[in-house]
Amino acid sequence: MFGKIIWSAILITAGLGLVVKTKRVKDFTGSFAFAEKWFGMGGTYTVLKLLGLVLMIGTFLWLTGTLDRLVPDFITNQEIIAE
Repeated sequence: MFGKIIWSAILITAGLGLVVKTKRVKDFTGSFAFAEKWFGMGGTYTVLKLLGLVLMIGTFLWLTGTLDRLVPDFITNQEIIAE
């Protein structure tokens, strides 16, 4: 459980970093051609912010155990317990 909390803190911080420091990440990685094509100008910024948001929400769901309920058991190899 302690390891899960540490990993969650790292992943949420990474997601927050993507959202807050989008320009620095974009300057480091460069533009994403697919993002510019799909979202138009500034698409790379949009994809980075969405990726950070999904990372934070996904990590929170994983930390609280909600993700185990949402993901089918053939992916997680766990039985779904009906309450």
